Amino acid sequence: MNIKSGKELLNICSEQNISLSEFAIKEEMERSEISREEVIQKMKTVLDVMKESTNEGREKKIYSVSGLIGGDAYKLNKYIKNGKTLTGPVMNKAMARALSCSEVNASMGRIVACPTAGSCGILPAVIITAGEALGLDDEGMIMGLFASSAVGMIIADNATVAGAEGGCQAECGAAAAMGSAAVVEMMGGTPEMSLNAAAIVIKNILGLVCDPVAGLVEIPCAKRNFAGAVSALTTADVVMAGISSKIPFDDMVEAMYRVGKQLPASLRETAEGGTATTETGLKLKKEVYGE
Repeated sequence: MNIKSGKELLNICSEQNISLSEFAIKEEMERSEISREEVIQKMKTVLDVMKESTNEGREKKIYSVSGLIGGDAYKLNKYIKNGKTLTGPVMNKAMARALSCSEVNASMGRIVACPTAGSCGILPAVIITAGEALGLDDEGMIMGLFASSAVGMIIADNATVAGAEGGCQAECGAAAAMGSAAVVEMMGGTPEMSLNAAAIVIKNILGLVCDPVAGLVEIPCAKRNFAGAVSALTTADVVMAGISSKIPFDDMVEAMYRVGKQLPASLRETAEGGTATTETGLKLKKEVYGE
């Protein structure tokens, strides 16, 4: 269909009376020249991997190869079982799942880089947790993943999802925007409401730098994953309450790209600024590389 903007996406959805997920399914059928059943089965495989990576770190302590991170998803899952959380089980489960994915990734486990490895925990945590809270089956979560892909495609085509090019706003920001848009559809919202959610998420994460300690996708990346999941879920509620973004989705994608280009190289995945060059960040780098 070769759409180039959120505005075009909304027009097609309106003209054909289809959801974001249905648009994405049709798009994949056309691009890959495969049947609807094959497209859905491929996404089912993705969901299964996401389930594994969101559970593994919650059930047992997993540590990164470098030793910089690990065991946090397990701690949070244990905390949830105490029943005394401030933000409730839904939010805490989402955070634990996001951390689990990040830990599995850093331990060289199998994850889905969606849209990137550094932001791999956000979308699985959001889709699976929302699906569980809403009482949806695998099909419902699969539709959520398709909805997210429609949004991610536009971000990737018009901006970037690479931290080296646009900072962490392009990685965790894109992932959270995709997740929030998906959850809005899962909750019965319209395509326009989904793009409102994506726009708000990007607005709230605009300018986030990419500053990995020791150049590894671990610190502060893992904790930014749980923060991104929280942003996605809370924004979905805001939009479902009837609140819209004054700045439209396409404008926010353009702004994110422009801001990313304005970030100095030291704040775009080079580990030459921000968290990476704090006193402790440099100390950890020496511990990892023995320098």
